[in-house]
Amino acid sequence: MKVVKIKEDNCVYCHLCEVACIVEHSQSKDIIKAFKREERPIARCSVEFNYPVSLSVMCRHCDDAPCMEACQNGSMHRDERGYVVVNPDTCVGCWMCIMACPYGVIKRDTRREVWGLSTKCDLCPDREIPACVEACPNEALTFEEL
Repeated sequence: MKVVKIKEDNCVYCHLCEVACIVEHSQSKDIIKAFKREERPIARCSVEFNYPVSLSVMCRHCDDAPCMEACQNGSMHRDERGYVVVNPDTCVGCWMCIMACPYGVIKRDTRREVWGLSTKCDLCPDREIPACVEACPNEALTFEEL
């Protein structure tokens, strides 16, 4: 199973991973429309900075996945690829997964149609390489076998 690996020495705090994530999860997948004309999805990764270190933080798709254990109705589950994902059709927005995540990477969606539901990195299921990895100019993010 491939995962996103982080090389914090290569991160230059450019936030392109966040931009790529927003565009990939937008309706149009167009950068201008995603930021100016559509209700913008939230980035499923976020760049943390504590001088001199910066790095992109996202779901680790943990083996033990405390978010899955905390989810009362099974909305947080493993997909056919083995990654931990949330089903927005069954998520009730109780946020137990948010409280259980040791990395603090599960977020509340702020778009009107899905307000309050949990959202997290899904490793871009329609792509061979996640958008954040592909957008990283310094290879601070790589998509490699575990």
